This record gives sequence, structure tokens and C-alpha cells, in this order.
Amino acid sequence: MKNRVPLTLVFLTVFIDLLGFGILIPLLPTFAYNVLHVDETAIGIAIAVYSLTQFFFNPVFGNLSDKYGRRPLIVVSLLLNATGYVIFAFTDMYLVLIISRVIAGIGGSSIGVAQAYIADVTTKENRAKGMGLIGSAFGLGFVFGPLIGGYLSAFGYQVTGFVSAGFSFIAFLSTVFLLPESLSKDKMHIGHRKLFDIKAARNVFRNKAIGVSIILFFILTFSVANMYGTFALLGSKNFGFTDRQNGYLFAVIGLSSVIVQGGLLNVLAKFMDDRKLIMFGSVCMIIGLGMIPYGGGFWGIAIIVAILSLGTGTLQPTILSLVSKFSKEHEQGMVLGTNQSISALGRVLGPLWGGFSFEFFGHQYPFLTGAFFSSLILIFSTIFLSKFLVHSHAAADKPKLEEL
Repeated sequence: MKNRVPLTLVFLTVFIDLLGFGILIPLLPTFAYNVLHVDETAIGIAIAVYSLTQFFFNPVFGNLSDKYGRRPLIVVSLLLNATGYVIFAFTDMYLVLIISRVIAGIGGSSIGVAQAYIADVTTKENRAKGMGLIGSAFGLGFVFGPLIGGYLSAFGYQVTGFVSAGFSFIAFLSTVFLLPESLSKDKMHIGHRKLFDIKAARNVFRNKAIGVSIILFFILTFSVANMYGTFALLGSKNFGFTDRQNGYLFAVIGLSSVIVQGGLLNVLAKFMDDRKLIMFGSVCMIIGLGMIPYGGGFWGIAIIVAILSLGTGTLQPTILSLVSKFSKEHEQGMVLGTNQSISALGRVLGPLWGGFSFEFFGHQYPFLTGAFFSSLILIFSTIFLSKFLVHSHAAADKPKLEEL
């Protein structure tokens, strides 16, 4: 299998980079609250600005990768990630934290490019499995990253910033010296394209199959993003968890995602079609998000977030594979970049509402909001998606999918 080596390399690159990301995720809210002394709303803003940056840069990076190749964009983004983490290590005021998150956000805008890389080296039949590698890399990053971060928290937040930067720099070097380009020159789109092409992004939604899939992915992302800045605060303020215990809980989330996307999803796919997988995943998300504030303690919440991860681990690659399957080969970067940009908008709105509702309405509201929107995925897939997927599969062999 000639594509196995590139797949392994891009998996390792994303995994190593996500280690650095995973180290900071459980620590950043408590760092901002305990060290910078900002409130929950400000924490939500700090987390949201990272995704807001990605909202603008994801389609830019995806667009550029269609023109110049995937590898150069991945290289640049990894170096920017490392720079953002170094700045975090020296953060002593809220503005510096915002700057570090903006730079890291630009660097983190290559996930759509990595997904396009996977699309380049896989067939449509193996696309979901290939996309699952990205999910597994995220999952593993969230297993070992928070564990490392929780351990390093005893040595100070500055150390965690330097270690995160170190992992991103290792990923940068591995990409420079080992990762081959996946997009052949004859497939690179040489024509004149705007860096941020609103018209092209609008055309993406004219394909109903792609548009519906992207909307579902947005709802999924927003639902989960409500807990980005509030989950660690919930553990710290309401249950008395330490940074290390919060790290362990994030590791449970990551490990559960790895189990789902690393094998369990393939088993479920033998008994369920795409619609049923989406329905199953949304039910698990409703239960998981809705029950987190009432977990009672460490082990109760650990079980609940495992159920949540079963839902997200099922939904993410299933919906993402639909986006890719319905895209033309030479537009994979643009379409997947647009999808990542729209999902980044969900990661902006989620933390903003999550931090605001946590502070002004109560600790349970970010999670109940996520459960409510997860129910919209269930309703939508039950009422609308069934007929739509039937028509989409029936037309899959037609030359022009846009006619759907």
C-alpha cells in the first residue's frame, strides 16, 4: 500500500502537534482565572479568539493548499504554533494571552489542509477511515497532552508553554524532512483565486449535499465548544478538582475518542448507515453534555464524558467523510477549508456563550446548551437527512453531483 507511509507521517505530524495543544487545553482556563485574575466571560473570549482566527484563515490555507500544495502550508502552520506557545510561556497579562492565542490560531488553521492531504492519498471508499486518522490523532493528543500538562502544572505554567512549543517544533522538523507532497502539480489549481474567496465559499453551499453536511458539523462543533472554557472551571470551582485531575478527565475524553475512531466506529458502521450513525452519535452527545453538571464527582464525570466521546467520535468522522465524498477532487482543500472555517465559527460562539452563561446564569448552562443543540442534530437527521441521503446515494454515480 503505497499510501500507507504518507498517511502514517501526516498522522504522526498532527499527533505530535496536538500533544502541545492538549497540554494547554485543561490548564488555560484555570491559568487565566487564578493567575491573570480574569472572569469566566474573559476566559471564553480568550478561547474564542483562537477559533475566530481560524474562521478567517482556514479557507485561506485550504485555498492556498489547492494552488501550492499541502506540505508548505502545514510547515508554516507548525512553526506559527510553536511561536504562539512560546509567547504563552511569557504571558503575564491578558493582552499577551490574546496575542498568543491569535498566533496559535493562525498556526492551527492547517487542519483542513491535513484533511485535504488525507483526501489526496485515499479513495472515496477509504475516505472515512482516513479521516478517522485525524480524529485519532486528536484523540491521542488529548490523551497524552492533558496527562503531560497535568503533571507539568506542578512545575509552573511557563514550563507547560515551552514543552508545548517543543512538540510543535518537533512536528515542524518532521514535516520539513519527512512528509512528501500529496498533491501532484497537474492537480494544483493554477488559476487566479482570491485568498478569501467569499463567492467560492458560497458556491460550496450550492451543493446541497455539502451544505447540509457542513451545517451538521457546525452544530456538532458549537455543542461541544460550550464546554471548552468551562469544563476545567466546573471541575475546579464546583467539584474541587486539581489541574492534574482536570488533565485526567481530558485524557479520558481523548482515550474514548481514540477507541471509537480507532476501531469501534468500523464495527458500528457494519450495522448502521450514515443516518443511523449520526442519530446514535447525537443521542450519546445529548446524554453526555446534559449530565456533566450532575456527575457528582470525578468517577461519575469520567463515565459521562466517555459517553460524550462515544457520540463525538461517531459524529465527527461520519459527517466529515460526507463533506469530502461530495466534493470534487480538485476542490478538496477549499471545501474542507470552508468546513473547518464554519466549524471554527462554532468554536467561537460556543466558548463565548459558555463563558457568559457560566458566569451569569449558572455552571450547568453551557452543558445544557450543548445538549439542546445536539438534539437538533438528532431531529434533523430523523426528519430531513434520511430522504436527502437516499437521493444523494442514488445520484452518487451521476457525473454531476451539483444536480442533486
